[in-house]
Amino acid sequence: MPSLVQKGSTRPFFILRKLTSIGTDVENDLTLIGQNIAPTHALLKLDGGRFILSSQSRKFPIYVNGRKIKKHTLEHEDVVLIGEHTLRFSLWDEPSHTMESTQPTATDDVAAYTQLAEFCTRLAEIDDMDQLLEAIMDEVIDLTSAGKGFLLLCEADGLVVKTARNLKRETIQKETVEFSDSIVNQVLDTKKPVIVSDALNDTFFCQSRSVLQLKLCSVMCVPMIFGGALIGVLYVGNDNVVSLFENRSLEVLTVFASQAALLLANAIVRDELSDDNARMRQELEGKKYGALVGDCPSMRQVFTRVEKVSTRAVNVLILGETGTGKELIAREIHRRSPRASGPFIPINCGAIPENLIESELFGHRRGAFTGATSDKRGCFQAADGGTLFLDEIGEMPLQVQVKLLRAVQERAITPVGESKPRPIDIRLLTATHVDLEAAIQHGKFREDLYYRINVVNVELPPLRDRGEDVILLARHFASILSTEYERPMQGFTQDGLRAIRRHRWPGNIRELQNRLRKALLFAEGAKLSAADLELNEDAQITEVLPLATAKDAFQERYIDQVLALNGGNRTQTARDLDVDPRTIFRHLEKKRHQT
Repeated sequence: MPSLVQKGSTRPFFILRKLTSIGTDVENDLTLIGQNIAPTHALLKLDGGRFILSSQSRKFPIYVNGRKIKKHTLEHEDVVLIGEHTLRFSLWDEPSHTMESTQPTATDDVAAYTQLAEFCTRLAEIDDMDQLLEAIMDEVIDLTSAGKGFLLLCEADGLVVKTARNLKRETIQKETVEFSDSIVNQVLDTKKPVIVSDALNDTFFCQSRSVLQLKLCSVMCVPMIFGGALIGVLYVGNDNVVSLFENRSLEVLTVFASQAALLLANAIVRDELSDDNARMRQELEGKKYGALVGDCPSMRQVFTRVEKVSTRAVNVLILGETGTGKELIAREIHRRSPRASGPFIPINCGAIPENLIESELFGHRRGAFTGATSDKRGCFQAADGGTLFLDEIGEMPLQVQVKLLRAVQERAITPVGESKPRPIDIRLLTATHVDLEAAIQHGKFREDLYYRINVVNVELPPLRDRGEDVILLARHFASILSTEYERPMQGFTQDGLRAIRRHRWPGNIRELQNRLRKALLFAEGAKLSAADLELNEDAQITEVLPLATAKDAFQERYIDQVLALNGGNRTQTARDLDVDPRTIFRHLEKKRHQT
């Protein structure tokens, strides 16, 4: 803002009127006390964007830069002598300057860096995009002493005014925003800042229709560039004062614009990520079954089966490869059952030493064996009134299977070291990746126990047979883990998605989770790639098959993948694969009969 600063003072007199009177009379806008000063000594008039100082006294002269004047157009840093008072004229705020120091100093540079650091720190704390835009514009207007300023962002439809503010930190209605198209277009074309001290008399812009119509005076327009791409411009101006801005102002504004571009780019990415996460959550809601996620036909059959068995008091055997989520299915059955308020006790039979498993299941009395220093409740007792889940039951020793059969039949258990049975009220859920029927044939599992625990079975498909569920699950777990690790991410690269689809996932969902954990910890980019997931895009051999069988398996899998890429469009898939459309129809019909 234009001002006059007295020598030895840092407190400016801001010039707010088009006509400012100076003299000893208290009615003046600026009162100066002393000898050789007339009651109305001088008038400072704003005319056509220029400040014209004129003497009003024949007796007492005025000096500008040591020269006696009657009328003079003031320039930035002009020194005016009126009586004993020395005044410095400034077109913009420079609170760090005094009459003794009119050149930039090291102290000024430190102050500028400090202001820039405060600018970044303050704005980085704003999460809301609209508030951030307004805060950036307010800071820029304060910095430049402009009368108004606009922030414009590049969008698909062109350059859009995102916020418009004035010196009073008020919002200017976007319908009334007017700026020079020619000045802005030059910045867009060259990606370089532009300063115009007197637009109406500027040799380059004076013929511009927008400049003539708006009667512009001082204008600065700087690009906001991030990663080499232009994301928008900052435009500040004053319609009343010419030469308000100097080259140093433009340099400072350019630095601030680069920081604003960084803050805005991060905010845009954050908003896009938030929108993507919200969209993903909305999509997932229709593809979730409690804690389970899936949309392929085989998983929908699993969900239907779980729904039917949950409310029935029957023992359920859950089948599936390691890592397919058998415990999640057990928990979901418990959660939907009438026993949901009771305990859910999971135990992995394959992880307990053979000599301790009986004690873990049924408990023991103090002194029942060496090391039994106190009574111990077993898992059956801990699950009383709720659900007991025995994972990997195919690993259970035969002698313990006998006692388990008796407990299931009689609904009572006998702790080690006791002779009197104790009644129990539990629902038994079991799971295994072992082929129990084959184990029965080899004498490793009791047939009578098998029929007791396998009243109803639920079979989980391996991840490699779940089609696009693998992408759904990858995005689901990545979203959860990125929040857990406080590491924002924008999803997966195309090669990452392709590698996820092609990998056979021998470790199933557990392998997927582990790869995502490692990738999120060490990945450098915003999106996870095949390299981040340590997935080779080449086909990986997980089992040896006859060549004809391998060809058939590859063909079926490849057709499924191309169908997925085409969103299920069979005609387009046939065209891409250069086959008769009936080939695709036969493939789908075969799959339908298999399920």
